[in-house]
Amino acid sequence: MAVTRLKRKGRKNRAVANNKQNAIKILTARPEIKKVDVEELKAEFSK
Repeated sequence: MAVTRLKRKGRKNRAVANNKQNAIKILTARPEIKKVDVEELKAEFSK
């Protein structure tokens, strides 16, 4: 009995895993929020 490989399914599974990894990388690659001067921002909007 010969073993056949499911190539299309293998490619699909690999693509799904890679897409999940890339989504996680994109979400965690956001720059961290620095301290913001709220009063300065309010002054800009009041102009």
